Amino acid sequence: MTSNAVALRLDDVGASSKRYEVYARALPLPGRVAHVGDLLFFKFLPPLRAWGPYRELQADEWKRILEILDREGARMTVAVTAAWVTWSGDLIPFPERFPAQARVISEAESAGLLEVADHGLTHCVTDGAAFRPRLFTGNRREHREFWAHVPEAVHRDHLSRAQRILEGWLGRPVITFVPPGNVFTDATLAAAREAGIRVVSCETPPRPGTEPAVIGNGRVRAFHDRDLVLGGIKRLRAIVRDERERGHRFVFVRDLAGPE
Repeated sequence: MTSNAVALRLDDVGASSKRYEVYARALPLPGRVAHVGDLLFFKFLPPLRAWGPYRELQADEWKRILEILDREGARMTVAVTAAWVTWSGDLIPFPERFPAQARVISEAESAGLLEVADHGLTHCVTDGAAFRPRLFTGNRREHREFWAHVPEAVHRDHLSRAQRILEGWLGRPVITFVPPGNVFTDATLAAAREAGIRVVSCETPPRPGTEPAVIGNGRVRAFHDRDLVLGGIKRLRAIVRDERERGHRFVFVRDLAGPE
C-alpha cells in the first residue's frame, strides 16, 4: 500500500449510544468540580453537552453522501453497530431498525463506494441497564463495549452475533472491526479472529504481526455520523477535498492492511 493512501471512516452508524450516551464537557475548574455539568439535566443543555442525543442519518442523506463520494472519486468505510439497544435492553438488528438506510448502504457496498465494518453488537454495556443516562454523572464509560472487566464469553458472543447480523444483511464477509470507543483487549482480538475479522482499526498503536492485523488510525481519517447530522452532509465534501489537497488517494480501511 502506497504512502499516499488514506481511508475515510465514518463511525457510530446504527449505534443507540447516539440516544443514551450523555455527558457534559469538563469545565476549567479543579478536581471533581470540573464535572459539575454532569448533574441532573445540565448535561443535556447545548452549552455543556459534549455528546448526544442526536438522530440517525436518514436514507436521503445517505444518498447525498454517496453522490459526494461518487462525484469526488472517493470511497468510505462505514462502521455499523449491528444492533440497536432499546430502553428495556432488547436488541433490534440494524437492517430491521433502519431498513431504508440499510438498503442504501448495502447497494452502495455492492457498487464499491462503501465498506461496511463491524462496530460491535451494542456499542455499550447492557448489563444492569448501565447504558442509560444517569442523574448525577455522565455515562461515557458505559458506552464502550469491550472492556477488560466484561467476561471473555461476552466478547465472543457479541462479536459472533454482530458478524452474523452484518454478513446476513450484506450477503458477504465483513472483515474489518472498529472497536467502540477505541477499547479492546486481547480477548477481543481472539474473539475477532474466531469471527473471521482480519483488520482492526481504531485509535491505538499498530501491532505488527497480530492476527487480526491491528493497524491503528495512522492513515485513517475517522469521524462520526454525529459530525454529519449536526454539521450537515457538506462536512463530508470538505473532508474529502481536504484529503485531496494533501495529495491523498482513497482506499477502504481493509486495504490498509495490505494483500490477504
